[in-house]
Amino acid sequence: MKKIVNLTKDGKAELEKELKRLIAERPVVADRLAYARSFGDLKENQEYTDARDEQRQIETRILEIEDILKSAKIIEAGSFEKVAVGAKVKIKILGKEHEYTVVGEVEADPLNGRISDISPIGKALMGKKVGDKYTLPNGNEGEILAIS
Repeated sequence: MKKIVNLTKDGKAELEKELKRLIAERPVVADRLAYARSFGDLKENQEYTDARDEQRQIETRILEIEDILKSAKIIEAGSFEKVAVGAKVKIKILGKEHEYTVVGEVEADPLNGRISDISPIGKALMGKKVGDKYTLPNGNEGEILAIS
C-alpha cells in the first residue's frame, strides 16, 4: 500500500520544477559519459566514474520525485481553527516568537520556517488552537499565538 504524501501547492510546484530540471540534465550527463568512455580503460577513468555517479543520482532523484508526485495529496491553504498541515503558526517558546508553516515531511525545511507535521514540534502543535499550550519532548513549553 502506497504511503500518501502531504504536499502544499507550492511544494508540488517546486518538485515539478526540480523534476523538469533533472530531466533536462539527462542529455548533458549522457554526453559526459560518452566523452569519458572515449578515453579508454573505464576501470581507472575518474571522469567516467564521476559521470556514472552523477547519472545514478539524477535517475534516483527523478524516480523519487515521480513517486512522491504520484502519491501526493495536495493540502489547500486556508483559514485554520486548529494547527494542521498547510497552516502558518505563530508560537512563543522560551520567550521568543517564531512563525512556521506546517508541511508534510517531503517539504520540511526548518531553517526556512517549514516544519514537518511529524517532527517533534510539528507533533506537539498539531490539533492545537490559538491560546493552547504545548510541550516539546525536551520539556520546553510554549503557546500558540496565531494560526492562519
